[in-house]
Amino acid sequence: MKRMKNRRFCGFHILFLGLLLPYTMLGQNYSVSSPDRETVISITNEHQLSWSVSKNGAVVIPQVVIGMEVNGVQWGNNSKLKSSTTEDVKSEFGVVVPLKNKVVKDEYNQLTLKFKEGFAIDFRVYNEGVAYRFKGLKGNEAVVKNETMKISFNPETTSLFPLEKSTYSHYERSYIPTKVDTLSNGEFCSLPVFFKNDDQTHILFSEADVYDYPNMFLNGNKGNSLITKFPKAVAKTIPQPGNRIDRNVIITEEHPYIAKTKAKRNFPWRFFVISKNDATFIEQDMVLKLSSPSKLKNEDWIKPGRVAWDWWNANNVFNVDFKSGLNTATYKYFIDFASKQGIEYVILDEGWTKSTTEILDFNPDMDVKELIRYGEQKGVGIILWCLWKPLDENMKEILDTYAGWGAKGIKVDFMQRADQYMVNSYEQIALECAKRELLVDFHGAYKPSGLRRAYPNVISYEGVKGNEHNKWSQDLTPTHNVTLPFIRMAVGPMDYTPGAMRNAHLKNHHISFERPVSIGTRAHQVAMYMVFESGLQMYCDTPSAYMKEQETTDYITQVPSTWDMIKVLHAKIGEYIAVARKNGDDWYVGAMTDTNSRDLKIDFSFLQEGTYEALIYKDGLNAGTYAEDYVLEKVEVDNQTVITAKLAKGGGWSAIIKKK
Repeated sequence: MKRMKNRRFCGFHILFLGLLLPYTMLGQNYSVSSPDRETVISITNEHQLSWSVSKNGAVVIPQVVIGMEVNGVQWGNNSKLKSSTTEDVKSEFGVVVPLKNKVVKDEYNQLTLKFKEGFAIDFRVYNEGVAYRFKGLKGNEAVVKNETMKISFNPETTSLFPLEKSTYSHYERSYIPTKVDTLSNGEFCSLPVFFKNDDQTHILFSEADVYDYPNMFLNGNKGNSLITKFPKAVAKTIPQPGNRIDRNVIITEEHPYIAKTKAKRNFPWRFFVISKNDATFIEQDMVLKLSSPSKLKNEDWIKPGRVAWDWWNANNVFNVDFKSGLNTATYKYFIDFASKQGIEYVILDEGWTKSTTEILDFNPDMDVKELIRYGEQKGVGIILWCLWKPLDENMKEILDTYAGWGAKGIKVDFMQRADQYMVNSYEQIALECAKRELLVDFHGAYKPSGLRRAYPNVISYEGVKGNEHNKWSQDLTPTHNVTLPFIRMAVGPMDYTPGAMRNAHLKNHHISFERPVSIGTRAHQVAMYMVFESGLQMYCDTPSAYMKEQETTDYITQVPSTWDMIKVLHAKIGEYIAVARKNGDDWYVGAMTDTNSRDLKIDFSFLQEGTYEALIYKDGLNAGTYAEDYVLEKVEVDNQTVITAKLAKGGGWSAIIKKK
């Protein structure tokens, strides 16, 4: 790890530093520029604390007004400045489960303002965006009644708005094009959220390093602005009557504050990625940069990988000599398949336990201890699904039991909340699982916000409208799929669960819960293994379907789940994406398009000198009408090669590239 800092203490002195320096300060006005000098945040502390952002001389965020109410004191409202310091940082850090780059370069300029009321604010400027956070400096306990942020946008700004009906949510949303000035006070969204300025400058907003504090939401406001919304701290809940009593609760009482926490602490970062180049949103790693480093002393046991999954395909195995279902024989079949294909894990999803609340024992048709033993013999680890509610009520005994059986991790589901208690529960689960060397995959979850850096055993998150929605809707269009990498995936891993072997275009698509079909071509689904990021990458279809489609299966099971380096080749949000990823000595390219067919030139100049063999999986000539049509071919390439990838509507193109 390398880290270089240059600190300056500014006090109340007026410094005329010149336009080429990263900081300027005059009275109560401050500005900080990015290391490349293209992005500037300008801060004003008068009656209220506000700031704006310009990019290459043009204002991209006209005004952001910020504040907090802590222990009855309004931070940022007529606050008295005590001192200011600046810091230039050039550093780098390694990533335990790398999804973009194995080593992340962390370079920024920072201004810290300290106030007499006992708080401070860090403003940090990167080449790719800006961030700020409040810091408590004194006292023992802080009761945070509210945190406020009002963002004013340029006229004609459009949002890709993940509209929520409640903060009690699975956070699996479509991104709806919405003019900011049309949002009413009652319309709000979860994070991350994307904005488009009329000058084609795009902005992604989210948060990082969220601990002991609720998630932020954004609420509609008058004009071209949005304001913060937070779930209150939960005081009491009761189980929801009916068939969801095991997983849903009704919040019957809330506290009059959003958090009760330590007074001396760093509050979450709020950050904006800003660029006219859509590739920036894929390549940036702001959440990791802004989050606390690993709290684990030993990380060697953390093994990301691929996983065969049962629930999406409803255990529909066929051409076998046993009755398929939730039984030992079916899961030995899953394990045999995973072992043959070199897949690291099998998940036992809903149905393996005696009941959804009795999760310390398994159903009488499944011998889970035997399956774990059998998996170990075959080189396949077992991950166990469980509901959050019973896990929360008896966490240590349940995790001790699963670890004692030899399970490799848990997939915990149906959290559905983002209040302070739930945020703390995520960390507790991560910590207790780490103590027992268990991986964690959060489903029914809010978006990643930094926990996976502090606890690298947090291997993936759902919080995405992914392949499971094909079981009951037609929302997973190719357009949706090529929107996700720029918004949801931009903040961390997403357990989309790709790999559907039944594929159709929308006019031929039908909804089937037990035999689901994806929208778009087969090559579109295959390319997801290169494009979509998850440290625990799923194969959602039945092993029987994969063995029937052995050529495709042999292809996708060559693709790893972690990456040493990423290069974006083409990117336009909601239209198309093409990325190249490196793992070891090999490269992998994935390209996807929306409902329009298109040609994308794949330039192989990212390769080093030498000759390579590319195994290409692409749409067949008839994929525009018959979505399952594909072609697999081998070609020789080098760093001078340019290939035109012809993508059918809803199509895909991918390549596995190995040096000869």
